[in-house]
Amino acid sequence: MKYMCITLALLLSLFQAHAQAPDLKPIAIPSGLSYQFLGTYTVERLNKILTSELQEFAPSNTITFPAAKNAVDLYRVSYPSVVPEQLNRPTRASGLIAVPKVANKNLPVVMYQHGTVFTKTAVPSFPEESYETRLMIARFAGDGYIVVAADYFGKGLSEEPDSYLVKASTQQACTDMYHTAKVILDAVGYKPSQFFLSGWSQGGWATLVFLNHLENLGVKVTAAAAASAPADIYTIMNRWINNYQPVDAVFLTGCAALQINAHEFYYNQPGLSTGAFKPEYLQAARDLHANKIGWPEYSKLVPFKIRDMLTESFVKSSIGGETPYWQKLQQTHGYRWRSVTPLRCYHGGQDEVTPSYIAELPAGFQTFIGGGPTQALYAGQTADHRGVFIYGVQDQKGWFESFVK
Repeated sequence: MKYMCITLALLLSLFQAHAQAPDLKPIAIPSGLSYQFLGTYTVERLNKILTSELQEFAPSNTITFPAAKNAVDLYRVSYPSVVPEQLNRPTRASGLIAVPKVANKNLPVVMYQHGTVFTKTAVPSFPEESYETRLMIARFAGDGYIVVAADYFGKGLSEEPDSYLVKASTQQACTDMYHTAKVILDAVGYKPSQFFLSGWSQGGWATLVFLNHLENLGVKVTAAAAASAPADIYTIMNRWINNYQPVDAVFLTGCAALQINAHEFYYNQPGLSTGAFKPEYLQAARDLHANKIGWPEYSKLVPFKIRDMLTESFVKSSIGGETPYWQKLQQTHGYRWRSVTPLRCYHGGQDEVTPSYIAELPAGFQTFIGGGPTQALYAGQTADHRGVFIYGVQDQKGWFESFVK
């Protein structure tokens, strides 16, 4: 206890001094945490994110957001964690804390889980490379919410392979980021009034499995929101492989490369990628997962459809779902437990990644078994993957406010 008090006191003095005279070098903390001041988003910068940058991100978007009310300080955080699938092997992970520049210290917290990316640093701790993160900062932190976001293992400052859609490691990275943020915010005098979760795409699924884990730990979540969440990875992988639709995104082959290689490493399934990918596409899939190449180069090396890059034996194995890979995938769901937290799930008619059937599963399941109040909200017939995200950000801000008030 004495050591913890010293740690928090030191952290408080470091944080306060750092806020007064920003130093871009990381500052270490005895507990194993460290943080780095990245800079400040001014109100003018936040409003640019909400307008011109929004149109660059989604040119056909018609949703508008109110102007930001306050500037925001950004901090990149590094923290110790463990890899649950590998006997809790120690590792380190990173994330972001965005703190509103306001006098009030009693603020709600939104923890955001990011979507699929094909580079190592297009994640929250590098906000200039992640528009989705900047939009959350502008809309929420720019209106008095603290925003916290984890990079998953293999992203940001992590030296691990990408943990794409690996359930326990995703839960662990997010949980340890939650505790890290809690220590830092407590140390500098912030008292969170409510705690919300939000996520999009891969991050929608991450939000669901994180919520499951938090509820099991007894952590109260005020409300949660998941946009375009692939709630059932087993089902959506089958859909992508065996039932191609013209709306399907070209980058789904990249999702398959990340997901299969991540399972091979984290679940110790040697030979999985060799058996899954045709020889002419195997190296490209491995290089994308290892961040040796990005999407532009990778897309030139693989076919348009996922099925065309997979071996016939791997495709056949999806029928019965009895191989170790498919069995593990069936455990990777993000909705089959009795939740108690209010939840909204967003879906759209032209979503090229997550069909409505998949995104609506948590709402239908919780309603069926008598779980917490859950709604599936339709972003509209023309809403694509990014459109669902923007619609969700717009809706959940007002919804979260109903709990704050």
